[in-house]
Formats: sequence, structure tokens, C-alpha cells
Amino acid sequence: MHVSLTARQWLLIMAGLCLAGVAAALVGQYRFGMHPCPWCILQRVLFVAIALVCAVGAALPSSAARRSAAGLSVAFVLCGIASALYQHFVAAKSSSCALTFADKIISGLKLDVAWPAMFEVTGSCADAVVSVLGIPFDFWSLGLFMLVGALALRVLPRA
Repeated sequence: MHVSLTARQWLLIMAGLCLAGVAAALVGQYRFGMHPCPWCILQRVLFVAIALVCAVGAALPSSAARRSAAGLSVAFVLCGIASALYQHFVAAKSSSCALTFADKIISGLKLDVAWPAMFEVTGSCADAVVSVLGIPFDFWSLGLFMLVGALALRVLPRA
């Protein structure tokens, strides 16, 4: 069985996956006490940015808009992959991650002030080392970025 979806549908799927990832992080934070570090929050910001770009691209009538949305999504995905890898291999091994690049972006965008329930840093990088089903949470994020990136690459020639 072969399912053929349009570029618009793929973009909406990508947006939904990103929002589901953010929802999972919020459930982890508020239901299970997983306190996000700056790198966790930066990944949330990137997932929200991808979701917005994909939703706008899907809503616009031109194929150029959908191609642009997919291309911009790839750029955000690469940032997300770098962020997840940095969090796992560098930041998680430090006792403090205050005033890092991620912290500067979050405070510079004032997201932590505008929407603290979603974007406020409440944990340190060392405290944010959590596994779900034996897999580090940052690797779940990495996997989701990779999946969304693969879908974006699929949209590019279709748009």
C-alpha cells in the first residue's frame, strides 16, 4: 500500500510532530518533575519555530512558499540536532549551564518572560539528565529532529 501525500500535508504532519514533541516535554516537566535546562528550552523553541514555519508554509497557496518552509525547517532541524548533541555530550557533564549560548538566546528573545510556563529554565544541565524507557530524553529530541528533517527533505522536491 502506497500513500501519496502532498507537500502541504507533509508540512502539517511535521508541524504536528513538533507540537507533539513540545507537549511531551511539558508533560515530563509538569507531570513528572523533569526540570528543563537552557538547552532543553532551546530545543522547545526550535520545535515551535519549525511548527510555525510549517503551518504557514502549508497555509500559503504557492509551491515556493512550501519549498521555503521545508528549507527553513531543515535549517532549524540542523540547529536542533546540534543543540541536542551539545546538551548530551557537553552541557550535561557540566555542573552549571548558566549564561550559555542557549541561555542567551532564550533571554534575548524574552520568551522566558513572555511565556514562563513554556520557556522558563527551571533546571541545570546536570539535573536535566533524564532517561525515558532507557533512552536519554535529549536523544528522543534528537530523534524527533532527525525525523522532521527527513520529512522536510522529502517535501523539498514535491513543493
